[in-house]
This record gives sequence, structure tokens and C-alpha cells, in this order.
Amino acid sequence: MDKTHLVDEITGHRRMRRNRKADWTRRLVQENRLTVDDLIWPIFIVPGTGIVDPIAAMPGVNRMSVDKAVEAVKEAADLGIPAIATFPDIEMELRDETGSNSLVANNLINQATAAFKKAVPNIGIITDVALDPFTSHGHDGILRGGVIVNDETVDQIVRAAVMQADAGADIIAPSEMMDGRIGAIRRGLDAAGHQDVGIMSYATKFSSGFYGPYREAINTSGLLKGDKNSYYISPANGTEAVRDAALDVEEGADMLMVKPGIAYLDICWRIKEAFGLPVFAYQVSGEYTQIKAAAMNGWIDGDRIMMETLLCFKRAGCDGILSYFAVDVAKKLAKIG
Repeated sequence: MDKTHLVDEITGHRRMRRNRKADWTRRLVQENRLTVDDLIWPIFIVPGTGIVDPIAAMPGVNRMSVDKAVEAVKEAADLGIPAIATFPDIEMELRDETGSNSLVANNLINQATAAFKKAVPNIGIITDVALDPFTSHGHDGILRGGVIVNDETVDQIVRAAVMQADAGADIIAPSEMMDGRIGAIRRGLDAAGHQDVGIMSYATKFSSGFYGPYREAINTSGLLKGDKNSYYISPANGTEAVRDAALDVEEGADMLMVKPGIAYLDICWRIKEAFGLPVFAYQVSGEYTQIKAAAMNGWIDGDRIMMETLLCFKRAGCDGILSYFAVDVAKKLAKIG
């Protein structure tokens, strides 16, 4: 019997490779695509002027003073990146047990927001209300007697969220994982006249080892007392993560986020299927650094892996990705450089 005929008998004339045979057919049948519209760029802000400070653990990523960050955000907007997410590295002398600087109207994060809104009004600004950049102990909430107190933390982050919205934030993205925070923030924003400010909930933030370089970037790694297991989700728990997201949906979240990203694609898919809201993944610092370090050592094709990982988020149901690669990806998509 002819071997080709034998193969056709076995496969029932179904040959998957027909659609893969040429570039044009592969493009025609491609199921998911990554575009610049999928990108959110996280950036780190420091006090002062004229500062571009490389972060050793995140090659290619800098802490920037507001004036330098404005220049970078203009470039991002020109590339078509829809939004940025800002994270402050404030002076150590301003950090205390309760993170009180989060309630200063002209604190670093709010200064940056106001400057970006003035200079680059066409880019979205996403801000976080977690207290870890502001506390002397590195936790995301208020620490009392060795315990992160939930309700007192929620009261404070609601006040901080209103101040961030006053400064011009378009979306509040609370990452501290306190119970009831989404509903409380929604009520606080609405009462202050910020009905149009959205909430992107860190709906499923896992207690992960992938956050290490980020903690260096905001200078909390040496401050952290204990761990965050009492308020972040265990990496072992998928159903709990979906339940967490469900509560945030009930409380009024407009968008949901999964953090970290690539190790949690199943969670991205589950919450997209369950709720139908816009879902975002945060490709966190450890994910970024792994790719950069391996590429710098010549072990992988860094650009190829960069693009592949972001496309995988799309395949897993994500509507967008927060990534430190955002500017590099936008340039690659635009075929710049």
C-alpha cells in the first residue's frame, strides 16, 4: 500500500499542516494577536529632578524622577501605548508604621500623576493604593501587633484612592488584597464625585517568589518583616482565587488582574470564562528579569521569548498585559529600531 495513502487512511484525510505550510496561511488562521493596544507600562518614580537610576535587578528598567518620567511617558504615548501604571520609591524618612505619606495630597505618586496628565493627557494613568511603598515594615497594610489589620487599612486606602483620583488618576488598581476594599473604594470615589474613575482589581494576587526585583525597585526588600501569606493567595489555590475575583466583581470592579502572569495562565482563563470582564495579567519583575538575564547570557532569544510570553497571555484570555517590556514591544510591533 502507498505510504501516503496509508497516512490518509489513518488521519481520515485531516492534515493539520495544510494550514501551516506558508506564511500567508499561517497569518490567515492565527487565532490571537498582540498589538500595542494590549500594553500597560509600569514605571518607577523617585523624588528629585534629572534622575534616571538603573535598577540592578531589572536590566533595562530605571527609576525616574518626575521630569524624566514625563519624557519617557511622552515616548510611550507616541508609540501608542494606552496606559501606564506608576509606583513610587519615596524617601525612607517619609515611611512609617501606618504609611501615612499615602494620605499626603502632593505626595510623590500624586505629583507624578498631575505632571503626566498635564504633559501627556492622551495616556491613561493607573495608580495603586497599597501601602508597601509608604510603610517602614514593607507590608501592604497597617501592621498592629504583628497582624495586618484589614478594616483600618481599607479606610486608609479609600482616602488615598480619592486623593489619587483628585490628582488625575483614571483607574485605581488596589493591590493590597484586603477584604472588602473594592466596594469601599467604589463608594469613596463615588461620594467624592469620581464616578468615572475605574477600578482595576488585583483580584488574584498570589504570594509569589516572582516579586523580588520589584521590591528592590521600590526599596522594600530590606524592610519586610515576615511574609505576606496572610493576605496574598497561596500559589496552590486556584478555586480560592476565582472566589476572590467573584467578590471583587460583586463589589464593583471594572477590570480584573492576575498577578504574577506566566505561571498563572490557568487563572487568567478561569476568571475570563467565569466573569467576562476585561482581564489583565501582570508580567511581574521576576518574569521580566528571568527573560532578560537568560538573554544577556545568550541562552535564549530574548526578543522572541518576550513576544511569545505576551502572546500567551492573549491566548489565555487576557485583554491586556502590564509588562516592563511594553516600550520594547511597542517599538518591535512598529518595527522601530
